[in-house]
Amino acid sequence: MHLGVVAKRDTPRAVELADRIRRHVDASVTLDEATADALDTDGLTVAELASCDLVVSIGGDGTFLFTAREVAPTPIMGINLGEVGFLNAVSPADCVEAVRTAVDRIRAGGDDFQELPQIRAEGDGWTLPAAVNEISILGPQRGRNNGLGTEIRVDGELYTGGRADGVLVSTTAGATAYNLSEGGPLVHPDLSTFVITEMCAAEPMPSLVVPTAAEIAILVEEADHAFAIADGRTRERIDPPTAIQLRAAETPVRIAGPPLEFFAALGKLE
Repeated sequence: MHLGVVAKRDTPRAVELADRIRRHVDASVTLDEATADALDTDGLTVAELASCDLVVSIGGDGTFLFTAREVAPTPIMGINLGEVGFLNAVSPADCVEAVRTAVDRIRAGGDDFQELPQIRAEGDGWTLPAAVNEISILGPQRGRNNGLGTEIRVDGELYTGGRADGVLVSTTAGATAYNLSEGGPLVHPDLSTFVITEMCAAEPMPSLVVPTAAEIAILVEEADHAFAIADGRTRERIDPPTAIQLRAAETPVRIAGPPLEFFAALGKLE
C-alpha cells in the first residue's frame, strides 16, 4: 500500500499533520517535495504521487484542487485546515484514524469513492488541463464597455448570447466557488451536472444547469483578446472571433474517506 501526502506549502500545522500520518499509518508513505524538505527526508513531486494508491491533501480547498489536478484519478482524501472545506471532509483531530480506515478499505479491495466530474475546454490548437471547479472565459478586463461578445450553445441549441464580462462553466464542486460569487446557483455534489453562468451580462439569462454529457460551445467575439482559464490557475489567451468547446473530462476526481459534508460547509458561508 503506497500512500502519498501533500501538505499546504509554508504551513507548519500542515507539515506537522503530514509527519503524524507518516509515523502512525501502516503504509509506505511518500511526501511531496516541499513537505519532505521541511522534515529532512526524501519526497516526490505532486504529479509523481499519482502512482500512489491514495493521496492525502492537507490544507484548504486550494490545496485539494492543486493536488487533484496533479494526481486524478488517484483517490484523494482532504484534511481541512481552511475556513469552509467543501472538498475536505476530515478534521485535523481525526486525520490519522480516517487515513487508517481508508488505507484498510483500499487494501481490502474497496472502491466506493465519491466521484466529482471535471471539465475540459479546448479551442483552435489548444487544450486546457481538466478543471475541478470551473472554466472561465473572460474579456481583457471587467466593467462597463469592456468584456466580450458571446454566443452559448448546448448540444447545438442556442441558450443565450450578447455582451458580458465573461462566462463561467462550473462543475458541482465549483458551484460553491466562483459560480456562487457571480450569482449562480448552489448545486448538490451528488448531481452529475455543469452550471453555465454569465458574468454581468447586458441582458442576462438565468444560470443553466446541464448534464455532464452535454457539449457546450461558446463563440467569443467583439473583443481585442480574451482568456480561457481553468480553476483560476492555467490560462490560454485567445483571439476572437473563435469558438471554445467544453465537455466532461475523461477522468473524474475520486474522493476517499467520509462523505463530503455539503450542508455543514454551507453553514460556514453565512
